[in-house]
Amino acid sequence: MRQSLGRLLRGACLGFLVLAAAPGARATSLSGAYLAAMQADFRNDYVASAEYLDRALAIDPQNVGLMQNSIVAHVAAGDVAGATGIADRLAEAMPGNQIAVVVQVSDAIAKEDFAVARDLLDEAGPSVTPLLAGLLSGWVEVGMGDFSAAQERFDLLKGNAALEAYGQYHKALALALAGDFLSAATILANGEDGPLHVNLGALVAHAQVLVQIDRDGEALEILDEALAGGIPNAVLLDLRDRIAAGENVAFTRVTNARSGAAEALLTLADALSSSESERIGLMHAQLAAYVDPGAVEARLLAADILEREEQFDLASQALAGVPPESPWYMTAEIRRASTQSAAGDTEGGIATLTDLAAAYPEQIEVQSALGDALRVAERYGEAAEAYDAAIALVPDPQPVHWVLYYTRGISNERAGNWPAAEADFREALVLSPDQPMVLNYLGYSLVEQGRDLDEALDMIERAVAGQPDDGYITDSLGWVLYRMGRYEEAVPHMLRAVELTPDDPIINDHLGDVLWKVGRIREAEFQWRRALSFGPAPDLDMDRVRRKLEVGLDQVISEAGPGTDG
Repeated sequence: MRQSLGRLLRGACLGFLVLAAAPGARATSLSGAYLAAMQADFRNDYVASAEYLDRALAIDPQNVGLMQNSIVAHVAAGDVAGATGIADRLAEAMPGNQIAVVVQVSDAIAKEDFAVARDLLDEAGPSVTPLLAGLLSGWVEVGMGDFSAAQERFDLLKGNAALEAYGQYHKALALALAGDFLSAATILANGEDGPLHVNLGALVAHAQVLVQIDRDGEALEILDEALAGGIPNAVLLDLRDRIAAGENVAFTRVTNARSGAAEALLTLADALSSSESERIGLMHAQLAAYVDPGAVEARLLAADILEREEQFDLASQALAGVPPESPWYMTAEIRRASTQSAAGDTEGGIATLTDLAAAYPEQIEVQSALGDALRVAERYGEAAEAYDAAIALVPDPQPVHWVLYYTRGISNERAGNWPAAEADFREALVLSPDQPMVLNYLGYSLVEQGRDLDEALDMIERAVAGQPDDGYITDSLGWVLYRMGRYEEAVPHMLRAVELTPDDPIINDHLGDVLWKVGRIREAEFQWRRALSFGPAPDLDMDRVRRKLEVGLDQVISEAGPGTDG
């Protein structure tokens, strides 16, 4: 049901669009500010776009296109307060403008001016998306203290499956907020296609409602089914553990009219966060976080979209607002560290994870994330120590833990401790015998050391069978055959590797060596030149490649001495 509702929602909500102002040529400064804003907008640099649009508006304050674009930029950047004044001006110039109304209503709800919000929605009429208008109208009535009127508003949402399902979901939330948990449970359990689990929040709400009426067992069944279905969600896990432990779990999915309105905005944000409409989804997520600063899922969704748009600083800001008491806190901090690193602040990301690991030393995912960050920063010895801490927290390793041994193995190998690395790789294969990445890494390492080539060949053949379209693994297969002197057999695999990963210098260098050995001299030289054009690479000796072009592979091998045929 979730997927079909999402499609319906996207079809119903794409009216929330951005108009472009015509640049004109009335003043060089106006044109310059506008063009700079459009360039920033093209890069999804919302902060810069908002700044330049505000400059343009200072020159042409009645330009409705500039106003609309400025509101979008401010809201997308998380500066809803900066958009409200512009929204007021746009509403005067273009009554019923959807962007202006939604920002004005969100601002009024955030300030708990529910009477103002109701008037704005009533005056806007059909200019606002029916689903959002209906949901916000219901929560405004809750804010006014009229739960009966709120139910009527939610019941008016009809016409298609999405409108009715989300209307009834929010009606259940309002009933639960009012203390009528039995009615809320009935609505959540009796959706047309089963329980009314329109999104993750509905799962949480349903479980919390059931606990209030002493139906803990049913709540656990709902959560266990979701977790077994592949939703390893921090909130669900935390809620399930607390219910199972017999804690007094309260209904907290919505705590007041503001959080209900934020849930409504999040409903739209989630449905509109796909690539074709993600800016609209981002705006709704930022508005939800503005209406209710405690709406953690809105912050996470905003951060997710901003990360995809490579706005890492803004994503970090969104994640920094997640409070430590939230079940999402560790996930948010791990993601924040990732965005810091992606933004170029590698040490800042490591510092964030180091602090998190000190605060939560018993959390495997935190220690593992720290190990990953240190490994990417090429601080391999420290990375191995972080993985040591993570593995120490696993008394009985399961197949899912193979990755801990694999990543520690990489760190040990890179730190120069091969015996420890080999032990880790082999333990990873005990846990997950057919894992292609482990088979390839261990097999290739054995080939490079010139030992156990038959075992290495078997490992790499299994890795290729598992991931036949991976150029690096296919390269390993060709390379082990080369090292075994089976040159003709190596050729098709090396050609396939270059086809799969055409711009990797090492793979091109390997293909050159293989082609040389089967007498295809001109082709070999072409591949070595390609390797030089794609280099340098950390594990490729560029001078050696140049020497092969000068005197040929056989002479280079002879100069290097016995045992150096690669």
